[in-house]
Amino acid sequence: MLYYLFTYLNRNYNIPGAGVFQYITFRTAMAVITSLIVTTVFGHRLIEYLRFKQVGESIRNLGLEGQMQKTGTPTMGGIIIILGILIPTLLFAKLGNIYVIMMLVTTVWLGAIGFLDDYIKVFKKNKEGLAGKFKIIGQVSLALFIGFTMYSNPDIIIRTEVKLPSIADAPVEFHMRGNTPVYTQDVRSTKTTMPFYKNNEFDYGKVLKFMGPGYERYSLMVFMFFVIVIITAISNGANITDGIDGLATGTSAIIGITLAILGYVSSNTVIANYLNIMYIPNSEELVIFAGAFVGACVGFLWYNSYPAQVFMGDTGSLAIGGIIAVFAIMIRKELLVPLLCGIFLIENASVIIQVSWFKYTKKKFGTGRRVFLMAPLHHHYQKRGFHEAKIVTRFWIIGIMLAIISIITLKLR
Repeated sequence: MLYYLFTYLNRNYNIPGAGVFQYITFRTAMAVITSLIVTTVFGHRLIEYLRFKQVGESIRNLGLEGQMQKTGTPTMGGIIIILGILIPTLLFAKLGNIYVIMMLVTTVWLGAIGFLDDYIKVFKKNKEGLAGKFKIIGQVSLALFIGFTMYSNPDIIIRTEVKLPSIADAPVEFHMRGNTPVYTQDVRSTKTTMPFYKNNEFDYGKVLKFMGPGYERYSLMVFMFFVIVIITAISNGANITDGIDGLATGTSAIIGITLAILGYVSSNTVIANYLNIMYIPNSEELVIFAGAFVGACVGFLWYNSYPAQVFMGDTGSLAIGGIIAVFAIMIRKELLVPLLCGIFLIENASVIIQVSWFKYTKKKFGTGRRVFLMAPLHHHYQKRGFHEAKIVTRFWIIGIMLAIISIITLKLR
């Protein structure tokens, strides 16, 4: 909203300083600052309100050190994160931008699913919360909306290069890429960024190339499949990772900073050309959203770090996981997710491995056996005697390493 206000004032009244709102970097910085203020200042009031309403976490005794001391800690704190994202985005981003609209829908959509789950647990005293199948339906529905919009909306395009046989054949303005004349063209496409790949680009449609001529007609199906898998995996991965104080919040902040960098270089034609990576027109507003996301996570960490004064609950964890997944899809970096979000996926995998092996061995030997002392993986290390603050710090260090490697992949081909 402020973008439109100051643009109007600058255009009609030439007010000094109003033109600064045209710069992405300024609006991103303002989004970060505003998000930090919302989450730290108003977050404290919300925590007090949640405590007054006795919206506390009921803890199952799993035999973990210090676990039962957390009983009664306010939950549903994800509301703080969501407000810290929505308010700065509404203030500083271009609200007519299709990418911003999709991120706002994602935040509200998954936040609402998580809120309903927490509401059932806290107020209906049902420890199971919202049935798992309804969570999956909600995530898949969002994925279908995101995938179809990405595929069909005319404002969602990429800038691609078309090679010319010779300079004499150039129908438009061109430039040289080595010894080859090329010209740029904005197109709707199912292409994405492929890490460690020679040309750094991959078209989902080519997965079905073995079907022969006409395989391009099924590109949408392949793209939809990947979108569904990525959104559900990362959203649930963030949910599972949120098991000890500050782990999911800090990891998400690290991932958010990385996505902001990747989003910025992908939306800047000069930098994208220099790095020889995919340029995505109109996506620069995503950097502002990323700034608000990082600010919200860091601000929430003020209260969520050990010992936590509030838990985000599914309201926050489902939302931040979905936001990361959708953001990566929109800047065409979703195939980097297994690397960048390695913490989430490892946590997810540890649960799948533990449950699968237990069921298999119980069926075969009559007694279920375990791979880990406890799943998810962070509980395994707690059982081994590590303090949760040390586990969180070491997971953050691994997350930073994965983030650096993810950025480096832009030039590793």
